[in-house]
Amino acid sequence: MRDEITRTDHKYVEVAERIETQIENEVLKVGDKLLSVRALSKEQGISLSTAFQAYYALESKGLIEARPQSGYYVKHSKRFMRDLPRPSEPLDEALPVTIDDMINSVYVNLNSGSLLNFSMAAPAIELLPVAKLNKAVAHALRESETSCLHYEHIQGSVALRKQIGRQAFNWGGTPGENDIVVTAGCVEALSLCIKAVTRPGDAVAIESPTYFAIFQLMQSYGLKVVEIPTDPVTGIDIDHLEQAITRFDIKACLVVNNFNNPLGSCMPDDRKERLVHMLALKEIPLIEDDIYGELYFGKTRPKTCKTFDKKGLVLHCGSFSKSLAPGYRIGWTIPGIYKDAVLRLKRMHTVSTNSLAQAAVANFLENGRYELHLRHLRKALHTQSLRYFQAVCEHFPEDTLITRPQGGFTLWIELNKKINAFKLHKRALKHNIGIAPGQIFSSQGTYENCFRISYGAPWSPAIEGGIKTLAKIIHDWR
Repeated sequence: MRDEITRTDHKYVEVAERIETQIENEVLKVGDKLLSVRALSKEQGISLSTAFQAYYALESKGLIEARPQSGYYVKHSKRFMRDLPRPSEPLDEALPVTIDDMINSVYVNLNSGSLLNFSMAAPAIELLPVAKLNKAVAHALRESETSCLHYEHIQGSVALRKQIGRQAFNWGGTPGENDIVVTAGCVEALSLCIKAVTRPGDAVAIESPTYFAIFQLMQSYGLKVVEIPTDPVTGIDIDHLEQAITRFDIKACLVVNNFNNPLGSCMPDDRKERLVHMLALKEIPLIEDDIYGELYFGKTRPKTCKTFDKKGLVLHCGSFSKSLAPGYRIGWTIPGIYKDAVLRLKRMHTVSTNSLAQAAVANFLENGRYELHLRHLRKALHTQSLRYFQAVCEHFPEDTLITRPQGGFTLWIELNKKINAFKLHKRALKHNIGIAPGQIFSSQGTYENCFRISYGAPWSPAIEGGIKTLAKIIHDWR
């Protein structure tokens, strides 16, 4: 019975994908009427229910629309897409970091119930398996001899480390439980790894733009950052990085290769291999933030830099914060030859990670619930990314540029150079709308006419209204 349901599910997806391809290739154009559900059923040799599911899947992506008493019509086409943002061009310097005030302004009202928060790159609660996680917590408390009141092993729960090791199979990794260190979220993993491979005054190469917390970590450790140009599709410019290594005596490199925040870029696997090989020849450690790696929209998970690591110089970092339980703050690192240094630093800073959260996540994964949840989450995020993207294309000025991510949570939007994104953020707040201005994604305060929005919340009239309001503010400004 289950196999029959799976075949039916695959059939409607297959039919929907073929129609989507026709729309993308403009065989079917905007405004064209599609076959009726009954006609599609007969033509494709599928049930009426399967035909309806195929149309519903396309409708949920915003590609077609149902018109009362008329049928289904093509609503969206690539012809109406905006161009991609230009590859970044950060200043070729090693600079200290001063962005705290601007970040505080953006995130001071993070949990305000009245704020339509496009600045939060995380899944909405309704996309998370709340009931099943609650059961996992109850099971963890029931099975623990101490009700999880004990200090967990400094390296992390053995049960959880085993499950993380099994998840690594998806990207071609084969770490054992002794290779993994559990942390309080991905930021702590990055923090420990950065500290393990650098000293104050060192220069570290990073993508530009990139996640603002990385700059804050660098600042707190007295480091300099060298921002490397990054393509919105293929990621960091490896040739430019290789030249910068010699110019600035770079001691480490930190990248978010899979669905970079904020660009959404995903470095092709062959380029990851080249990057790892190039850095390994120079004995330079590579810190890899792979927090979004499981949130891909394609057929298969992209590989990681750690996949190609033969010397133990790649410090792989991940987390369940973006995919399962943001508030549990469970992350990890696979730090290779730097494991002892990372453990020594963790012993000095946090000693032990939350015992109950570790036990609950381990139980959730042991019961095979994670992969099913991820499939639902990926599908929802992909659909949401298309709806947000289409709304921006429809309502924003014609000279707007926008990324087309194949995973993760974020869209990067480039406006006319006359628009200052931080001032746009201030004006949007007056309408209870939060965005993340581009200036906070660079130590140099660049990207003044860019901003990031997250599509982590399901599409709704409120979301649509918020995007229309942002568009009106921009139009009025011009």
